[in-house]
Amino acid sequence: MLQATFAAPCLTTFCRLDELGLEAVGQRLEPDRAVVECRVVEPDPWCRECGSEGVLRDTVTRALAHEPFGHRPTTLLVRVRRYRCAHCGRTWRQDTSKAAPARAKISRGGLGWALGGIVIDHLTVSRVAAGLGVSWHTANSAILAEGRRALIEDPARFEGVTTVGVDEHVWRHTRFGDKYVCESRSGWSGTGWRGWCWLLRAAA
Repeated sequence: MLQATFAAPCLTTFCRLDELGLEAVGQRLEPDRAVVECRVVEPDPWCRECGSEGVLRDTVTRALAHEPFGHRPTTLLVRVRRYRCAHCGRTWRQDTSKAAPARAKISRGGLGWALGGIVIDHLTVSRVAAGLGVSWHTANSAILAEGRRALIEDPARFEGVTTVGVDEHVWRHTRFGDKYVCESRSGWSGTGWRGWCWLLRAAA
């Protein structure tokens, strides 16, 4: 009998796929990565054009880099249903915007892990890219976009902030001149890491 403080093991909740609207249906462990097969939980059978109910046409897969669990990258292989409207003939796929932005290669869980690794744990972009199993340019572009969305464009990012300090220091000495980096650190009352304001432009 299970103890009251434990639940049955579940790959979906362990990998936090329920937050992405996904459900784990299989796994494959490879030497260099772990692959989790997923399906989209919410059906999406209604036509965006005329509102009629569509019929299942086929299934396609979408690969997304996800936050790593352990020392090897995790890839989500999402099976996405495609529907066809019997009335107007329009075709569409299940909505996966909860799992990842359109045309993105990294899941929203992977983006959160990557941004936290840069801002909180001070990891390099190379280390984050290796953890996700993607290229440096893919990781860098995704982190900068997520940083702008979650940090810079957040209208409440300065809530509770009482002090803002700017620190400029030399991070590389060269014969052609010194290279400077500028970062901003904030003091706040209460809790929350939204008080941290990073000038991501310096890393671009």
